[in-house]
Amino acid sequence: MLPTLRIVILAGCAAALAAAASTPLIRLERSLDAMGTTYTIAAYGPDRFQMESVIDEAFAEVERLDQLLSNYRPDSEWSRVNRDAPQRPVAVSEELYNLLDRCLAYSRASEGAFDITVGPLMKLWGFYRGQGRVPRRFEIRTALGRIGYQHIQLDPARRTVRFLKPVEMDPGGIGKGYAVDRMVDILRARGLASAIVSAGRSSIYGIGAPPNEPRGWRITIPHPRAPRQSVAEYYLKDHSMSTSGTAEKFFAIGRRTYSHIMDPRTGQPATGMLQVSVLAPKTIDSEAWTKPYFVLGRQWAARHKPRDFTVFLCEDRSEIQCVSLP
Repeated sequence: MLPTLRIVILAGCAAALAAAASTPLIRLERSLDAMGTTYTIAAYGPDRFQMESVIDEAFAEVERLDQLLSNYRPDSEWSRVNRDAPQRPVAVSEELYNLLDRCLAYSRASEGAFDITVGPLMKLWGFYRGQGRVPRRFEIRTALGRIGYQHIQLDPARRTVRFLKPVEMDPGGIGKGYAVDRMVDILRARGLASAIVSAGRSSIYGIGAPPNEPRGWRITIPHPRAPRQSVAEYYLKDHSMSTSGTAEKFFAIGRRTYSHIMDPRTGQPATGMLQVSVLAPKTIDSEAWTKPYFVLGRQWAARHKPRDFTVFLCEDRSEIQCVSLP
């Protein structure tokens, strides 16, 4: 399992504040399983019923996105595109079109290290079935012929998607981050000023700050090989953090460990890195960029990351080296 980010919320902090405030604050936490992960919202506010209503609305949005983006539901819009786009241009909703356009922008900016068509490689290496295997070279060459973001053609005038070759899109690299951002938009629009939203504890957004900590929501990053130890801590205040690491999914043969984080350009699991965390204003960005920075390494990340990003990397060396790129 991935050493998950630890969200530190001190018990009783709302009660301490309430003693000095005219309106006591209530802490409410709820979770929902959807899109292959667990979404959790912890919020502070004076009105329990209002908070419950807003959280219900945010979770309803996640369920709507599951219907839109799932590649396991044959009736989802995402599945319809995968099924029909190799044969003809497929008209899609404005929301899905904009999301795919953003994915292609990530691919171009990352020199192909981010690619939503990487699914055939994941299947080939056994990560979808949970039974890892090292494929032969000809199998990798065959799989590489079936992936490539360059084969996704978007027509903005007609708002259609067409595959120039038979590829298959997988929303796994952006779905959680997009869902968290949509939940945050709803919570903010309905007046929640203090909340933290997480998707599987690997993609997180902090709205405002908890009552006891004006710096924001304290998040600790566990050591990639000793999850009870922390290697860094950050405070999220109207900011996001996402993490990807080798411990999330992997298999070992002999003395070699193979991670699920694939380099779409080579068809091989990426090497040289153990864990990457990205802090960014939007969760879709922090989630999307964890894997390219993992694949391309510290020097590339330092040269190319936006100024409002912070990247925390743990490199796979004889002695693990973790470094923050502010």
